[in-house]
Amino acid sequence: MGMILTAEHAMRRRRPPIARYLTVALLLGSLTQFASAGLVYAKAWLAPLLIERAFIASQQRHAVVRPWPWADTWPVARLQVPRLSLQRHVLAGDSGEALAFAAGMAPQVRPGDPGLTMISGHRDTHFRFLSKLQVGDTLSLDHEDQRIHYRITDRVVADARDGLIDAVLPARGLLLVTCYPFDALVPGGPGRFVVVAEQIGNEALSLVDRGDAMLR
Repeated sequence: MGMILTAEHAMRRRRPPIARYLTVALLLGSLTQFASAGLVYAKAWLAPLLIERAFIASQQRHAVVRPWPWADTWPVARLQVPRLSLQRHVLAGDSGEALAFAAGMAPQVRPGDPGLTMISGHRDTHFRFLSKLQVGDTLSLDHEDQRIHYRITDRVVADARDGLIDAVLPARGLLLVTCYPFDALVPGGPGRFVVVAEQIGNEALSLVDRGDAMLR
């Protein structure tokens, strides 16, 4: 009897019921979905680390260092907001591909040069903090071998279709731009939130500020 039961048990093991197949299929499907979601979160977690390391390397080597081999952009600056204890790395260019990973700098005006340097970022990720900035706040931008200091002079809501900003613009300064309103349910739209800041000074970056010690 024991041998018969063993044989029947073996047959059941060779021919598992349909429910077992369905359970396995559902489990594999769930794992696939979790893997895809995990990949997205992994990218969101890993990209800032790679960008930060590339920025430090670029400061040390005085050269363009891409955060990953196939990247079509590279970090060019580090924006710091002392009052919020916050920093954001800034990539070259303000295309959609660059803005997917960090804030992006338009190429027209280099930081510290006459004119306005423009940095853009998404309202729901890297530039969400713009809503917390106030007139009078100070900012700093590490670029190449210098740290440039700014003071916020205005906060403006503009229409991208007009191409105009109703504010007094400094001769040397910084524009931080994101979409508006911040809590919009539909992405896009012509609204823009613009932070205007005037340059108030600059200084040479020390070796520690440049991150040389971090790479040794």
